[in-house]
Parts: sequence; structure tokens; C-alpha cells
Amino acid sequence: MGDPLANLNAIMDWHIFQPVLDRIPRNAAKGPGGRPGFVPVFMFKVLILQSLYGLSDEQTQFQILDRRSFHRFLDITEADAVPDQNTVREFRENLTRTKLFDELFDVYHRRLTDRGFITRKGNIVDASFVEVPRQRNRKSENESIKNGELPEGWEKDPKRLSHKDLDARWTKKNDQNFYGYKNHVNVDLESKLIVRGDVTDASVHDSQALDSVTREGDPETWLDAGYAGPACGEVLSSKQITGHVCEKGNRGKPLTRKQKRSNRAKSRKRSRVEHVFGFMTGSMRAMYKRYVGYVRNRASIIFCNLVYNMARTEQIIRLKTLGRKTPQLG
Repeated sequence: MGDPLANLNAIMDWHIFQPVLDRIPRNAAKGPGGRPGFVPVFMFKVLILQSLYGLSDEQTQFQILDRRSFHRFLDITEADAVPDQNTVREFRENLTRTKLFDELFDVYHRRLTDRGFITRKGNIVDASFVEVPRQRNRKSENESIKNGELPEGWEKDPKRLSHKDLDARWTKKNDQNFYGYKNHVNVDLESKLIVRGDVTDASVHDSQALDSVTREGDPETWLDAGYAGPACGEVLSSKQITGHVCEKGNRGKPLTRKQKRSNRAKSRKRSRVEHVFGFMTGSMRAMYKRYVGYVRNRASIIFCNLVYNMARTEQIIRLKTLGRKTPQLG
């Protein structure tokens, strides 16, 4: 049936990430002897496995020990040392503290652009919820958190405070409640590769992140009805972007038949972004995070965008979905 990790390994040049990974601070040795630390590129590939399969730190350690496909991907044998859950967590924390996940995403995006995977024949902007463990707080405590204050008494209980997410927010969509964050993405229309991303709490409306995920000179862009309105129109026009925004009906003024036909035509292209979130939901289990706080969750979401791009690139090369002359990554 084939090994998807072997296919991914075959098309990737892991050394392109080396300059960024070399900037991770390392602790000085406390004395002579002891086992040497793991190579940063090796640990980076461990995080890719964790993100690609939606594994916890404990399960990452166990699955590396248990699965031969993971051994082949990491180029190790059963006799080699495997990082434990604390080592995996500490490496991820170092990348988060030094804010290197964004740079790793940019490095790979430049490689995709140079090799012709980013076609620039059109873009799609959309967002999706990324939920986190729901908080069970009193009403007064939630009011304090919304006001940016620490609820009374929490500062005296550091263990409790370490499990409380003060940055995530509640919101409701289609009569369904969500708690957590939002992954805002700008996706290349033809390749379905993520060009740009941003993360906000769940209460932020999709349209409020439009400015951060678009750049002047972007090709024509397709958006759903959540981006309708003068504010989004001003953002697009100020950056000279041709926007194809689905129209939205109002109470007492429903969409005309012509507007509905126009929306269907736009949605044929705009709906391709749902394939991105579908892969993240079904294959990566990336729409639910275990981390606490905006900083850690943002880092994890940006990294998921990077890992998705890697998996999608492998699929493009294997299935030759970009026409006759499918570009090669190497």
C-alpha cells in the first residue's frame, strides 16, 4: 500500500531548515560525559510526526518506539536512543520561546515559490475554529478574564492557574458554541497550499484578520460572505487586490436569483479551501489543541500549516495535480 512517510522523506530537503534550527539556544554541558543531545533536524522531524498524526508528547515517544515507519522516517533502528516526552516538549518550547515557527514556515514557503508550486493564479481566504479544552469558570471569573484581569484568588494557586487559558474565547456559529482560537489562512487557488496564516482567539470575526493575511500585489482572491462589507472592501482595494466576495442577504432583503447564481460560481473556486481544513480535521486531527495560552497555541497552529504544506506538496508530486509539468521540490 506504500509508506506515506517514505514518500514525504523522498521529496524533502531537510537541510533548508538547518539555518533556522541552528539558532535554537542550547544549554551548556554541566560537566564531562553524558549522552549527547539530539540533532535539531532530527527533533524537528519528530515534531512533524507529532503534528501529522495529532499525537500527544507521551504518544509521540511510544509510537516512535513502536512503529517501523517512524524508524525509517527518522533514520534510526531499534538500538538507537529515542527522545522521551520531556525532550519533545522542551524542544517545542524552545522553538516557541524563540518564535522560530513562523520563520520555518517562511523558509518552506520560499522554497515552494522558487520551485513553482505557488501558482499565483488566484487565492482563497478563510478561517476555521481550533478548539481547546473548555474552561469551567464562574460567571464572575469569566467577566474578569474578558476584561483582561486575573480572577480574584487565582494568583495564590499557581497549579490551578497553569491549567487556565486566559487567552481563548467563546463564540457561537450556527447555534453551536466554540471555545478556543481561529486559524486564518490565505491559500493558493490551484495548488491548495497555504501562502499565509494568522491566529486569533475564536471571538474575532473572520473579516478582522483579512489585513494580516493579505499583501499588496496578491492575485485575485475569493472569499465567503463573512468578508462582505465596506471594511473588507477597503482592505482589498487599498492593496489593489481584485476580490470575489460572496454576497450576503439581509432580513427583508433576500438574495436575488442573479446574486445566488453569482455566489454559486464564486463558491466553486472558494470551496477548495475546505479541502485544506478537511485534511487538517480528518488526517491531522489539528482542529483541537491541548496547549494552554495564545503563544503556545499560535505556534502549534502555524506549525500545522507548515506540516500540511509538506503533505500537500508530496501529494501534488505523486498525483501530478498541477498540470503536465508538475514542479519538483528538490
